[in-house]
Amino acid sequence: MEKVFASPSHYVQGKGVLKTGLSYIAKLGKKPLLLCDELVWNIVGQELNSDLEKSGFAVTYVPFNGEASVQEISRVSEIGRDNECDVVLGLGGGKTIDAAKAISDKLGIPVGVLPTIASTDAPTSALSVIYTEEGVFEQYLFYTKNPDLVLVDTNVISKAPIRLLASGIADALATWVEGRAVIQKNGMTMAGGKPSLAAIAIAEKCEKTLFEYGLQAIEANRAKVVTEALEAVVEANTLLSGIGFESCGLAAAHAIHNGFTALHGPIHELTHGEKVAYGTLTQLFLENRPKEELDKYIDFYQALNLPTTLADLKLENVTYEELLLVGRQATVEGETIHQMPFTITAEDVTNALFAVDAYVTSRK
Repeated sequence: MEKVFASPSHYVQGKGVLKTGLSYIAKLGKKPLLLCDELVWNIVGQELNSDLEKSGFAVTYVPFNGEASVQEISRVSEIGRDNECDVVLGLGGGKTIDAAKAISDKLGIPVGVLPTIASTDAPTSALSVIYTEEGVFEQYLFYTKNPDLVLVDTNVISKAPIRLLASGIADALATWVEGRAVIQKNGMTMAGGKPSLAAIAIAEKCEKTLFEYGLQAIEANRAKVVTEALEAVVEANTLLSGIGFESCGLAAAHAIHNGFTALHGPIHELTHGEKVAYGTLTQLFLENRPKEELDKYIDFYQALNLPTTLADLKLENVTYEELLLVGRQATVEGETIHQMPFTITAEDVTNALFAVDAYVTSRK
């Protein structure tokens, strides 16, 4: 099986690039469909729309309903087709971006990804995570190409809530943990091949960058300023993690995140990255990693106010049978947990979910 390395055509990051980088969008089209939710519209979307129109773009703005579902993708695609849009611009967070990529694929036109937060690695990949209208994980959609453009304005991201940057760090910290497992298995990546040396190096650099600069970046975010540490962490959360997960591989951590969609209740008030953090700890327990490594991750997560116990996940009274639902969902056929170098059952996942909680609680 061949090695496959996938990446966006152009990745542009820096202060103010949503204003200075319109020329990159112009190379893709002049009739953009601008997709963003109402909150993002009020923060930065309205200004971007105005700047585009002043620069001669014919913009069709479509409010995003908040869920990257088949129904929403079909609805917005129809609007884009009716308005003869020639490029899709996804402005916002992970679900907006995933929907924009799907709409671009459906219409056969380029996509520009404009993240306003650094909380997921969705911007760079050639896939979308699709949910039901109720927010339950449904499927991955895979595309023939990665985004044509990723435009990351660190000035905008520095003004976003600290919790979202921390969530992005948690999501990105899974990159090397999962990639390493795929390498051990000689498994398959989301790009459809074996991990390349380039992807392995990027995944390793992602983890190193986050541990080295993560806390400094959080404080820059708290002060709402752009620093070199923030720039480094935004790049790690977005580009390094995006290439790393797609071309080096996903394993148990993200499958366990998907498993949490089998539950109802306040756990879904948590972000993607917050749930991935617990999934990463669970994978480390499944692998029986050394205590020093476990403690390194737990201490870092706790410094970032990320979940390390079931109570942190709002699951303090959860039963074994309830977490077994998570284990079953995480181990369904086709899930990335099967890229682990050993067989994992639903019961294994459930036991590890409880074991993480017991170990962390014993440290306090």
